[in-house]
Amino acid sequence: MKASHVRKLIKPIESAYSEMFSGRVYRLGTGAVSVRNHSGDARQTVIGVHGFLENHCYFTQAYEAPTTELILLTCSNYHIPVNGVTPETPEWEVPIKHLEGTIEYDACMLNLTLANLPSTDNIRLHGHSRGGAVILEGARQWPDLYENVEVVLEAPVLPQGKLSALVTAMLEPVSHGMWPWLIRLINSAPSSAYGQTFFGKMNPRKKQLLTKLFSATQDHLTIVRNIENLMAWMDRTDTSIYENLRLGTFLIPAVDRILDRDAMLKSARQSPTTMRIVETEAPSHFITLDSKEWIPGFETLPQAAQS
Repeated sequence: MKASHVRKLIKPIESAYSEMFSGRVYRLGTGAVSVRNHSGDARQTVIGVHGFLENHCYFTQAYEAPTTELILLTCSNYHIPVNGVTPETPEWEVPIKHLEGTIEYDACMLNLTLANLPSTDNIRLHGHSRGGAVILEGARQWPDLYENVEVVLEAPVLPQGKLSALVTAMLEPVSHGMWPWLIRLINSAPSSAYGQTFFGKMNPRKKQLLTKLFSATQDHLTIVRNIENLMAWMDRTDTSIYENLRLGTFLIPAVDRILDRDAMLKSARQSPTTMRIVETEAPSHFITLDSKEWIPGFETLPQAAQS
């Protein structure tokens, strides 16, 4: 990449979205993890891994039970979407050797989180889109950690997957030098100009979370690196990675204009028989935001019978 392009890409992006948060926030490398306070005795732990250009608020309304310990990852070089909390550095932080902005880096953050933060043995990892790949990569890096963990992979980036034809057609003519210009153009356009095409039918929560997508990262370089790494990860990763999963669910949308649905399904079908594939009626890539009804109940967790 040319130095002039890098200079344009590292220009900071101002944070444009945050919500009030009650809990603790830990810095991990160039990312973070947030642990929400819960009012009841925790019966289960959910760790949410957000998708490309999203933030951890994607999961907050999906897991509101007072007995759910909700732990939320903020991927590397993304803005932490919280108000009123000062991030702290945990004693268990260790240096991450992978490149920032990659699935591999964020998988290391996830594994540090999984190894150190849950207070229950009843654990679900819920990853949306790119977050699904982060979970799969995490399981590859540290398989033993995932032995008794349930996963929910929602409209996930998967091995041998593809971007949708619509997204591919948009990205093909874009060089590195055009990225800042393209993002400014998108941010200045009303979201209604492209929202329905990519996001499907809108509702209040989708409007709230999806209209500021291109302000989620701290700089444009992270956007470019996320995309390039994501495409490379899908190409080079084969379906043997599924051998590290023990139990869980693939949530597949009825319509997906971000990722190629057929490639997603084909890949998911290579997974172990302990992984369920649920073809939802969700009209977009954002299944949880379309309806919480598709999220599996906690009776699917490994320790459910004992809790």
